[in-house]
Amino acid sequence: MGSTQFGDFHNFCRDSTLPICNLFLESPTQQNLGSQLEGAGFGGCALTGISLSHGRNLSNLGSILLCGIAIVATFFLLWRADRKQAAVGRREFQLFLIGYIIISICEIFTVGGFPLERKVRLGFTAAHLGAITATLWVLFLNGVVGYQLVDDGTPLSLGLILGSAIAFFVGTGFIALDTAFSYTNTFVSSLSGPNNRNIALYVLYQLWPLICLVGFFCLETVLVLKVLGEKKPMLYLIAATLLFAIGQIFQYVISTHICHGTSGKIDGAFFETLFTLLSVVMIWVFWSSITEDDWPMPVSGESTYT
Repeated sequence: MGSTQFGDFHNFCRDSTLPICNLFLESPTQQNLGSQLEGAGFGGCALTGISLSHGRNLSNLGSILLCGIAIVATFFLLWRADRKQAAVGRREFQLFLIGYIIISICEIFTVGGFPLERKVRLGFTAAHLGAITATLWVLFLNGVVGYQLVDDGTPLSLGLILGSAIAFFVGTGFIALDTAFSYTNTFVSSLSGPNNRNIALYVLYQLWPLICLVGFFCLETVLVLKVLGEKKPMLYLIAATLLFAIGQIFQYVISTHICHGTSGKIDGAFFETLFTLLSVVMIWVFWSSITEDDWPMPVSGESTYT
């Protein structure tokens, strides 16, 4: 097993079902199976899933169903958040939930093994990667909103968050499409090199979300412990962090073992989707626990945090 260098995706794509791997290699085997199957063309375990007509397969059905559940559950959280009219950062948090819905929709067609045309799958992949970078950025900004440096819910606050998120979405999406279709030939080496190296996407897809998550956790920890003087909400925040981490362990470490153990029926993507959904739910519970549902009896200058 060769060591993975900075910017290389070969080993990740060999051992895991990642949407980004659609950009680097879509072998005839993968095209027949209808998705970027785990390790197909990379020397790993190929997902077989359910046999369809004309030699096609539907793989990662569990992930597809969980993404559908995630979309419905997130719409419910959006509705619940909308009812918390006095909550700090209500609209900003709803932007994060909308971003997660977009991620879940894209994941159905990037990780889910539908027999799609290559260009369609690559388009969904670019949108998926862009949605990940943008949504995690929105989550980080939700941590900043808690300090009320700018009045939450105002056009200025929402405009800054939405505008910067769109910039991340478009920028990441363009790099992904340029990698796949070589519009400018800037990332042509990503397709021809043995290790599928793309430093820009490595930073945006692997490192940037982690930086945003750590930043959000630190900001909210200071807010809860120092500003609000509470401890119980930290249990929800820690639970959300642990659930997300468990999902990543299934994706990057255990996935190939699950694939081999089930003869290609499922892999770690199913569990990554499940634990990410649970993590988002716990983030909502955390946010809800530190905000008011309705306006309290008016006290001059009083915050709407609980």
